[in-house]
Amino acid sequence: MATETLRSGRFGATARRDRWWGAPVLTAVGLTAFGIYSLVVVLLGTDYLYTRGGAHYLSPFYSPDLAGWGLDPPFSSALFVVWVPLGFRVTCYYYRKAYYRAFFLSPPACAVAGPRRRRYRGETALPYVLWNAHRYLLYLATIVLGFLAYDAVRAFFFREPGGSLQFGVGVGTLVLVANVVLLALFTFGCNSFRHLVGGRLDCFTCSAAARTRHRLWRHVNVLNLRHMEWAWISLVWVGLSDLYVRLASAGVFDDPRII
Repeated sequence: MATETLRSGRFGATARRDRWWGAPVLTAVGLTAFGIYSLVVVLLGTDYLYTRGGAHYLSPFYSPDLAGWGLDPPFSSALFVVWVPLGFRVTCYYYRKAYYRAFFLSPPACAVAGPRRRRYRGETALPYVLWNAHRYLLYLATIVLGFLAYDAVRAFFFREPGGSLQFGVGVGTLVLVANVVLLALFTFGCNSFRHLVGGRLDCFTCSAAARTRHRLWRHVNVLNLRHMEWAWISLVWVGLSDLYVRLASAGVFDDPRII
């Protein structure tokens, strides 16, 4: 019955009786909203650093802080770096499935017929063949994650009136730390990292190095099983982290100091 329904070729043909369209609609809305928000804040180039009360909270969209290094480009400094996490997510295996279904309807969902195409070429032609760069973007994304980790550690130190740094914790500190943790769970649960750790091995017990890699591979698998959840949670938290820093920097509220 289901096979015959799909063979009819009609767009949306399916034997499913559930609300299969819910997931692609929510995915399209979520990715579109985040994309518009990201584009706006990246092009603005303002209110990305909160320093009141001696704090140092940097928006994740602007890490590393190129302006703090003395660079003064005529456009938003975020454009130098934002392409790395963007490229990493665009080429991510989960996100590919998500936006292929949500925007290209290829297919809209499992066991649901998509629009007719004269020729299906998959990811063998431009631009999709470039998605194979995902494994290399993993290395660059790890470097960016290192800068974000530095920013999170820096958020624990508040500058006193005399210029010295004192350990402390604000709400913004916790926001930036949570951002790094969630991004790490997403990044290191990636299939490319899973292959990097445990791929190209014919035997997991033939040497101490192989046994070590096997243990690491099993730990990565734990993260990989929830890769979709980490992808969405980390995406939302990046936006919320920027929003928190942005609103505090704009004077909408002062960051509450805990310690």
